[in-house]
Amino acid sequence: MTRLSIVLLAALMVSAMYLVRVQYDSRRLFTELDRALAEAHRLETERGRLEVEKRAAATSLRVETLAKDKLAMRTVTPAVTEYVTSANALPAVASAPQAERRAP
Repeated sequence: MTRLSIVLLAALMVSAMYLVRVQYDSRRLFTELDRALAEAHRLETERGRLEVEKRAAATSLRVETLAKDKLAMRTVTPAVTEYVTSANALPAVASAPQAERRAP
């Protein structure tokens, strides 16, 4: 009977140690999950903020203001139209009649 008691005690100890280990792993995984959810929430909030920032930066008024101020661009009018030709198309333009080369 004593041997059976010792075997059962050993099985109980192994079972208890396994239970402690499983609880520890469970707590560790729950903590990791909680951290991951908090990080996901933070990233989602930042994504929303960046979307709003992107929409604000892409408004036509802001783009037009930046184009005028930083790039020195101006609004297109017929009086300010410039025509650009490539080097390959230059001989074809030179041989075209004078009336065809004029643009309105």
